Amino acid sequence: MQKGNISVQTENIFPIIKKFLYSDHEIFLRELISNAVDATSKLKTLASKGEFKGELGDLTIDIILDKENKTLTIRDRGIGMTEAEVKKYLNQVAFSSAEDFVKKYKDDANIIGHFGLGFYSAFMVAEHVDVLTRSYKKSGKAQKWSCDGNPSFTLEATKKSERGTDIVLHIAEDSVEFLEQARIQTLLDKYCKFLPVEIRFGTKTETNYEGEGEDRKAVETQVDNIINNPTPAWKKKANKLKDEDYKAFYNELYPYSTPPLFWIHLDIDFPFDLTGILYFPKLNNSMEVQKNKIQLYSNQVYVTDDVSNIVPEFLTLLHGVIDSPDIPLNVSRSYLQSDANVKKITAYITKKVAEKLAKLFKKDRKNFEEKWGEIGVFAKYGMLSEEKFYDKGLKFALLKNLDEEFYTIEEYKEKIKANQTDKNDKLVVLYTNDKERHFSYIESAKSRGYDVLEVDKVIDNHFMQQLEQKMGDLTFVRVDSDTADNLVQKDEKMDSVLSDKDQEKVKSLFTESLGELKGGTIELKALSPDDHPVMITKPEFMRRMKEMQQMQGMNMGGDMPEYHNVVVNSNHPLIAEKLLKMRGEKKASFANYLHKLALLNQDMLKGEELSEFVKKSIEFMR
Repeated sequence: MQKGNISVQTENIFPIIKKFLYSDHEIFLRELISNAVDATSKLKTLASKGEFKGELGDLTIDIILDKENKTLTIRDRGIGMTEAEVKKYLNQVAFSSAEDFVKKYKDDANIIGHFGLGFYSAFMVAEHVDVLTRSYKKSGKAQKWSCDGNPSFTLEATKKSERGTDIVLHIAEDSVEFLEQARIQTLLDKYCKFLPVEIRFGTKTETNYEGEGEDRKAVETQVDNIINNPTPAWKKKANKLKDEDYKAFYNELYPYSTPPLFWIHLDIDFPFDLTGILYFPKLNNSMEVQKNKIQLYSNQVYVTDDVSNIVPEFLTLLHGVIDSPDIPLNVSRSYLQSDANVKKITAYITKKVAEKLAKLFKKDRKNFEEKWGEIGVFAKYGMLSEEKFYDKGLKFALLKNLDEEFYTIEEYKEKIKANQTDKNDKLVVLYTNDKERHFSYIESAKSRGYDVLEVDKVIDNHFMQQLEQKMGDLTFVRVDSDTADNLVQKDEKMDSVLSDKDQEKVKSLFTESLGELKGGTIELKALSPDDHPVMITKPEFMRRMKEMQQMQGMNMGGDMPEYHNVVVNSNHPLIAEKLLKMRGEKKASFANYLHKLALLNQDMLKGEELSEFVKKSIEFMR
């Protein structure tokens, strides 16, 4: 038996490993199984090159739990190690055998491990580790390496009939959770679901049915519990997959989820290696962002679901898988470092997503329009957050009007140019975010030949502001921001049927009866007799500012009433004829009533005020 000390820079390496090397102790299982996959992949590579001529046999990796003896074993039937290799790779912390192998077979090997510390993650949960290994080389004798978490180790010859390596963890008292079958199954499902070599964790019960009719009965059998899919969809070529395959894989990733709208298959090997499938999920109106749904893999080893350093913020709305060995990871494989490769990958994914949307729009515009309700949230988010995506997005971003017609931004500008250009040559884009509430305003605008957009997504406030700033030749105005004749500010103004003196009387009457408007104004306008006698308008700038504050969790106005202006139509018969002919208190009461009617039309009459208005209405009817 040989004894010695592991070659490390400090004798305190093991406490450092246990406490600081990995942010989460459960990572140990991924690291050790990744090493087992590496050993298996190396053997396959040697066999393909003719350097190993024996039978490969069953290459399944076994995870063996022995709760009674408090051990967890990771067993592979891969390349194994000779005595010299054990000394080289296990006794020199931070020296990875994968690095040597990749250098020699860099054009053929697909090796996961690039970090020599992976094996030592075992000591985060084990008080003692045994390694039993036998090399594929005929001259290699089986070896047993043992270490109890100190720099000292023992190495001796042992008996082992099969080629490969057993890592036996004697689980420490503070880590007994890893002796529970359910806990290990959960970790295998999380980290090893798509590893390229089959992983077996004991057996499971499978129920089949035999016979027919009354003779039909359930038969239970024990079968191997293979926990992974070694050939996931993203590792296959797109031309080999059908729509059903993509949908089935989505269900494999996110069981019981609503089917995706469509997907993008990523496959590039220059100037970096990257494969994957990104799905466009259905997004609801409130934009409840389901982030951390993209899973990052390195050669099919799960790394993280935090891909914020790999894809732009807006792409975290997507679901799916990205797999790249070129993404630099730290020793824990939990966080990403921003380097040149990552920036190239980010640009590539952004470009592919934009190209996919442009292709869908060009290929089947009608289908694209039907899905715009969900696609739009994603596309607008991208245009807001990524300059390059904004430029591409202008070709397929759509605006929808109240007639259910869709236009690209340039198409819509052309549509409204003749009728909705103001005196400053700016295009006035009218919109509503609540067509029921704004019905009377919409009707008034349409009567003048104006078109009105339906804008009802949370993100639209920001998107409209971006278009105004970027384009400079248009402005968005909500249809209730002013009276219809004043929205575009190009119409010729009507003359009032009232004299200047009578107009002053009407304005004074409303001013006295309504009291202070919390910063709003009372204004007389000569509108069409068909327009309402009194209208409520909400200045675009003030309303937008308040909405932005609310979106950011601010409430600058507190519980103050909503800022608004009162527009009195001096040409309406109820104003020009009835109101002026009234006497005494009836005038003030009627003016107040017309104001309340306008508030009701804007859904601004609530609680006690609404109740009083109903009572007043009943009195008028009597």
